[in-house]
Amino acid sequence: MSTQQKVVILGGSFAGLTAAFDLKRKLKDRVDVTVVSRTDTFWFIPSLIWVPFGRKKAEDISFDLKPALERRGINFLHEAAVKIFPDQNRVATETRELPYDYLVISTGPAYNFKLIPGLGPKDGYTHSVCNIKEAEEAKKAWEEFLKDPGDVVVGGTQFASCFGAAYEVIFNIEHALRKAKIRKKVNVTYITAEPFLSHFGIGGMRGAKPMIEAFFKLRGINAVTNAVMKEVKQNEVLLEDGRTVPFKYAIIIPPFLGAEVVRNSEGIGNEKGFVEVDEYYRHKRYPNIFAAGVAAVVPNPGPTPVPIGVPKTGYMSEVMARYAVKNIVADITGGVHKPKPFQKITPLCIMDAGDMEVWIVGTNMFPPRKFNALIPNPFDDWAKRLFEPFYLWKMRTGRTWLP
Repeated sequence: MSTQQKVVILGGSFAGLTAAFDLKRKLKDRVDVTVVSRTDTFWFIPSLIWVPFGRKKAEDISFDLKPALERRGINFLHEAAVKIFPDQNRVATETRELPYDYLVISTGPAYNFKLIPGLGPKDGYTHSVCNIKEAEEAKKAWEEFLKDPGDVVVGGTQFASCFGAAYEVIFNIEHALRKAKIRKKVNVTYITAEPFLSHFGIGGMRGAKPMIEAFFKLRGINAVTNAVMKEVKQNEVLLEDGRTVPFKYAIIIPPFLGAEVVRNSEGIGNEKGFVEVDEYYRHKRYPNIFAAGVAAVVPNPGPTPVPIGVPKTGYMSEVMARYAVKNIVADITGGVHKPKPFQKITPLCIMDAGDMEVWIVGTNMFPPRKFNALIPNPFDDWAKRLFEPFYLWKMRTGRTWLP
């Protein structure tokens, strides 16, 4: 009788690929690993902020999942997962059912543009950099905007969590306006639900607030914090306190929901479709189900006047996936389980700002921290530009043990 364990991984991005490659490397033929993904392409999501301004094209920041996985002995199924049956240990996709001994949910987000009337590129008036399709649509709109410029708004709504991308977008927009020699014609405004600039959804970091405020002042960027967006109309954002902010071009980060497969599956996720996990990234009811990345519920550093979420960057997603794998391996081999509370993950991030960047480091996710710092590089943005091709190579070749 075969003792090979079947592991199904939902999602082929940062957490999903990390889990797949790590499991196969650690357990080899003891596991049969299948990755199920509704897209057949890996996208380096942090670089989507460059697409609207022509700094990157789709082919620069992606690779095909199937050959990358199959050369490592991992099965790939290009289909959407539609429902999980946890009591029966199976997942339904669009065309079949897959049994599993272990399930890893690393599905990424859905985008809740419907929270605010007029929000989003499909039924509203704002653009997005949440995925490649929306980033390319934002690029077309930007090219038209340059022909007849006006005011610009960038921001993150209440309940949003990906504020880092919003900061990167507004600095890149400001840089692009200067390159186009039209900066003096355009008012640039950042609207955020954060209680202060540089909160980032993680409680802020020592020295960050005055630094970001200084960057905003240097670049002539207006800021509205503690903002609740009520409605977006064709040329203005309406705030709950009665203020309006005009725009001709806007990119606004929406709140995230859990993936549809989780929301369709009874007993798997919470009311928003995220998976409650313990410090081992294991489902609190079903011990053979794990979740990592955006799919997992994580703690909050504390209440804010306007509710916001906690970011789950690619690096954080990788760490969660690595620990999920360590604990699946411990289950299968009889080893020791290893916890990694989310708040103990080290925040590591490069925030691009067009022609400069900030390196963000700290000892743990939430304050108090023994050490944390924002280290500016005001002369160039070389670190992220160099890291992107390295990371794509690393993931394409399955070298997930590398940083």
